[in-house]
Amino acid sequence: MNSNSIKKLTSILVLVTIFTACVQDDDFKIPALVIEEPTIDSSLIIGVDAVLGAIAQAGDDPVNYEDTDKFMSGYVVSTDRAGNFFEELIIQDKPENPTAGIRVLIDVNPLFTSYEFGRKVFIKLAGLSAAIENGVATLGVLSNRRVGQIPLFSQEAVIIRSAEVATITPLEIKLSDFSDAVTNMYVKVNNIQFTRNEVLGEDGPLTFAGEASDQFNGERTVESCDIGWSAIVSTSTFADFKSLTLPTQQGSFEGILKKNFFGEEFNLVLNDPTGLVFDNENRCDPQEVSCGLADKVGATPIFSDDFETQSRNNPITGNGWTNFIETGAESWEAWRSTATNSSLGISARAGAFDVNTLAWLITPAIDLDAQEGETLRFRTSSSFADGSELELLISNDWDGDPDTIISATWDVLTDPYVVQDSDFFGDWFDSGTVDISCETGTVHIAFRYRGSGNENFDGIYELDEISIDAN
Repeated sequence: MNSNSIKKLTSILVLVTIFTACVQDDDFKIPALVIEEPTIDSSLIIGVDAVLGAIAQAGDDPVNYEDTDKFMSGYVVSTDRAGNFFEELIIQDKPENPTAGIRVLIDVNPLFTSYEFGRKVFIKLAGLSAAIENGVATLGVLSNRRVGQIPLFSQEAVIIRSAEVATITPLEIKLSDFSDAVTNMYVKVNNIQFTRNEVLGEDGPLTFAGEASDQFNGERTVESCDIGWSAIVSTSTFADFKSLTLPTQQGSFEGILKKNFFGEEFNLVLNDPTGLVFDNENRCDPQEVSCGLADKVGATPIFSDDFETQSRNNPITGNGWTNFIETGAESWEAWRSTATNSSLGISARAGAFDVNTLAWLITPAIDLDAQEGETLRFRTSSSFADGSELELLISNDWDGDPDTIISATWDVLTDPYVVQDSDFFGDWFDSGTVDISCETGTVHIAFRYRGSGNENFDGIYELDEISIDAN
């Protein structure tokens, strides 16, 4: 357990002990605060954007505010009241239509009693430093060339409250708008839903972060009903709503756009569950396609690949394949092994390898009107799938352009057998002879891998001996 988690656990246990001994739950109230507007020369006040500009100019070096009389102003858009933020404030420049946001690290818990949502603050920059830490702009105290926490004893002198508590209007964005420029801001994303695998499974919806496999954070995937993109909603295992189940409907998200601990992937983070308004019962799940299993394999080959001509440890190329990375940095690659989980000569494999990953391997166009009795066969194996997923999808409206993969319509092929996590990892499994002849027109078939940096969801799938045939 890292030091932040230990500190957080200790703080929560102390608070629980104090509350239990001293008050009834319904007796605890935040005392009313009367804040006088601080007197600060307006010429000394700079915006969040000025600090971000200094970070950009400094490159890899931290910005040190040693001898300065400047103050940074902004509005608090995070709250740790529900336990989903810890010893940090997210501050953006304006209550509506923000253009800049920054994370402020401070060794204080809780913070919501002093710096509530919408509170305007002035931060005295003297002695502070700013830099990109874990992928996002961060302000705090420099220690070993890293920006760390402002100490408790200087909290009130450094972070000065204004009398203003503004109404925060979320910045409406799409999943495709995620960028460094909109991190550390209070955003709203409309028309999204949690994936059907997380909320419509046999065991019912997953919790936000209460599963046995969740360590430090629960990562759940939402997908856009407008553009097909996906993103991660991250929830701390210390959040008081961690054990609530995910909503099955679609709707909107309001919260902070951050990055994961490693600074590699964008994460959506709730202040509390009220940031989710999922009230549309009409989900936008893909259609399921089932033509059944065929009795025989046709004698006319249409497309096949055993990957033997591929270059080991390099991305799959040629033979009409489209190898597309939607999320992360890992593509389908050629792989060879003679170990217990051996390959079939050279095979194709996909894995998350500690990074949130969504990787597609798509066949060339297949004209299903040119012949009859088309079937699909392939074999799969895994190196402990660990909750990662491999789906078979089919599209009859994708135009072959990688830029339109996400916006195309992809239906799910339900008949093929794909290796399960419960299967022995050293074996290869046949898909069965999958009938695809009930589809018409020109189609593409996609093998889509989904995994994450969570060690319980970062497994590997292997694929080989793909054959599409007809009568």
